[in-house]
Amino acid sequence: MLPMLLVLFFILYFLMIRPQHKRQKQWQSMMAAIKAGDRVTTAGGIRGTILSIKDEAVIIRVAPDNLKLEIAKNAIASVTTQESSSGS
Repeated sequence: MLPMLLVLFFILYFLMIRPQHKRQKQWQSMMAAIKAGDRVTTAGGIRGTILSIKDEAVIIRVAPDNLKLEIAKNAIASVTTQESSSGS
């Protein structure tokens, strides 16, 4: 019975826990590298360009009316740097 539990634990670790840790590390490195001028997409689907970065918040400019929004850093789902977006 004990070997079966150990096998089950290792299966759960490699299928669920380990991939979640990898995603969390990727997100943390992405957050550490954000800077003004990067294009971001929030978890709610709002796309904009970073104007300034505060401690726990980011101010973004949203097209077409150039609205400025202050969002929490945790709400950022993805980042596209200015260099990679200007090449397309």
